[in-house]
Amino acid sequence: MAIIGKNICIVLIFCSLLAAPALAGTNYMGGSPDLSSYISGSTEFSPGNESQITLVIKNTGINEYKLVSSATQDLADLPNTAKFLKVALQSGNAPLVVKTDPQMLGDLPGGSSTTSTFITKINTDAKGGTYTLPLLLNYSYQDTFAQAGAIESIEYRYKTVALTLNIPITIRHEVSIDVISAEPEHLNAGTEGYLNLKINNTGSEDATQAIVKITRNGNSPVVPVDNSAYIGDFPAGSTASCRYKVSVSSSAEKQTYPVDVEVEYLNSEGDTVTSRSDTVGVPIGGKADFAIISAPAEMHPGNKEVISVEYKNTGDTTIYSAQSRISAVDPFSSSEDIAFIGDLQPGESRVVSYQVSVDRSATIKEYGLDSEIRYRDAVDNTYISDIMKVNVDVTATKGLETIITNPIYLSILAAAIIGIAYFIYHYRSRKQ
Repeated sequence: MAIIGKNICIVLIFCSLLAAPALAGTNYMGGSPDLSSYISGSTEFSPGNESQITLVIKNTGINEYKLVSSATQDLADLPNTAKFLKVALQSGNAPLVVKTDPQMLGDLPGGSSTTSTFITKINTDAKGGTYTLPLLLNYSYQDTFAQAGAIESIEYRYKTVALTLNIPITIRHEVSIDVISAEPEHLNAGTEGYLNLKINNTGSEDATQAIVKITRNGNSPVVPVDNSAYIGDFPAGSTASCRYKVSVSSSAEKQTYPVDVEVEYLNSEGDTVTSRSDTVGVPIGGKADFAIISAPAEMHPGNKEVISVEYKNTGDTTIYSAQSRISAVDPFSSSEDIAFIGDLQPGESRVVSYQVSVDRSATIKEYGLDSEIRYRDAVDNTYISDIMKVNVDVTATKGLETIITNPIYLSILAAAIIGIAYFIYHYRSRKQ
C-alpha cells in the first residue's frame, strides 16, 4: 500500500507540472513602438512634374522585461505595436503640393513595415536643392496594465503619440521657362508673319548653348515655318527674345491660338536636355477680305464704255501692290481688264476703271462678271482673293440713242441724208 500511495503522489505532482504552463500568462514590463520612414525608390524629382512618393514606414520597437506567470494572462496588445496608425505627408518649405489626404494604415506590430503612397505636384518654377517633407504619424500603444484580483479583471492603459519624421527629397536643378510676352507681327488668317517671344528662365539651372524651339500645339492653325532660335547662354533669372516666321491656316478665325515653347540646352553636367514646355496664346487677326461697294454699271447692247468699280478692304490686314482683274465673257469683251489698286488698308476703298464692250445681241438683263484681286502680304507672299461679282445692268436704248445705235436706222438715215443732198444739188443746178 505504501508503494501504491507513493506512485499516486508522483502522478499528481507530474500532472500539476504539466498543467502549470497552460495557466501561465506572458506579460512585458516595458517596451514601445519605434517608427521610422524613408522613400522607396528615387528621392530626386523634377520641377513641374506630378510624382508618386511611396514611403516605407518601419516599426523596430521591442518588448522588454518578459514576465511569465501563472497568476496573469496574455496581454491583448503588445507594447511595441503601433495601433490605429494614421500618416499625413506635408509640404513643409518644399515648393510642392501634396494632393493625397492623410491615410489610415491600421495596426503596425513591432518588427514589421508597411507602405503609404502620396501624390505630389512639384511647382514648375521650383528651385533645385534639398528639402524636408514633414511626415506626421499618429498612433497609440499599450503603455501599462493593471490586474486586480482574478485573471479576468485586467485594466489596460494606452498612450497616444503624435510623431513628426523628416523625409528628405531633392529637386533637380533645371531650366524652367515662363513666356513673358508673345507679340504677333502681321499674323492673319491665311497668311504668313512673325511671332516675337520674350521668355524668362525661372529655374535654377544656368543653361549653355540654349536653343528656344516652338512647336505646333495639336491642331492649332498656327504652324511654325522657322521653329528654332539659338540664344546661347541662358542663366537662371535671365530673359531672352526670339523671333520666328509662322504661317496661319486660312480656316483660322480672329482669336487667340496656342503655341508650345521649350528650350534645349546643355546642363551643368554637359548633358543635352530639354525643358518642360510652356504653352502661350498667339493673337491672330482675321483674313484679308474684299467687297465691291459700287453700284451696278449700266450699258446698252452694242456699247463700248469705261465702267468704274469700287473695291473695299473689309479684312483686318493691309494688302500691298494689289491689282484687280475682271473676267469678260460672252456677251462682254474687254481690252483693258486689269487695273492697279496699290496698297489698301483695312476699311479703305479705291475706284478703278475697265473698258468693256457688250455685244448688240446681248439680252436685256443684269449680268455678273467675275472679278478678283491679286495682292501681296507684309512678308511679300502673293495671294489671290475669292471671286467677286461686278454687276452690269444691260438696258434697252431709248430715243435718239436708239437710232444712233441701231444699224438699220443708221442706214435709213444715211440714205435719207444722201437723197436730200442729191435733191439740193440738182435743184441748184437747174436754177443756174
